Amino acid sequence: MTEKKELKGLSGWLILVGLGVIISPLRIATQTFPIYSEMFSNGSWEALTTPGTGAYHPLWAPILWAEIIINGGLILVSIFIAFLFFSKKIAFPKWYIGILFFSLVFVFIDALAIKLVLPNEPIFDTETIRELGRSLLTTLVWVPYMLVSKRVKATFVN
Repeated sequence: MTEKKELKGLSGWLILVGLGVIISPLRIATQTFPIYSEMFSNGSWEALTTPGTGAYHPLWAPILWAEIIINGGLILVSIFIAFLFFSKKIAFPKWYIGILFFSLVFVFIDALAIKLVLPNEPIFDTETIRELGRSLLTTLVWVPYMLVSKRVKATFVN
């Protein structure tokens, strides 16, 4: 009982998880919103999605809309996960693990989708490799921690 009480709380390695939980929606927003904002304001959207233009491909609009919607959803889910984390809700570890796996799969599927539109481009450019590596490393570190940590089991009980 004493050991469980000592391990309860948002300390130890959970501080790093907490930082990630706080930074995640901010990182997604600062990485994606400028790209989409510029795309809509500089004419790129029209060039990519209007039949007859040189850059048009019928898959551009669905891919870009899917990216916008999924990234917006990731921001909302990340905020929800932050609520679960700071409220010490029992659902936090499952949601956190779920979002880690979803993000990893999303990066990979998004790269494949872009390859359909740009077949002559490498499927994994530098930015995609960096994001895939970040997602993979995060998943490999934090999923086992969420599953086996005594602190996680003792903290998320509400």
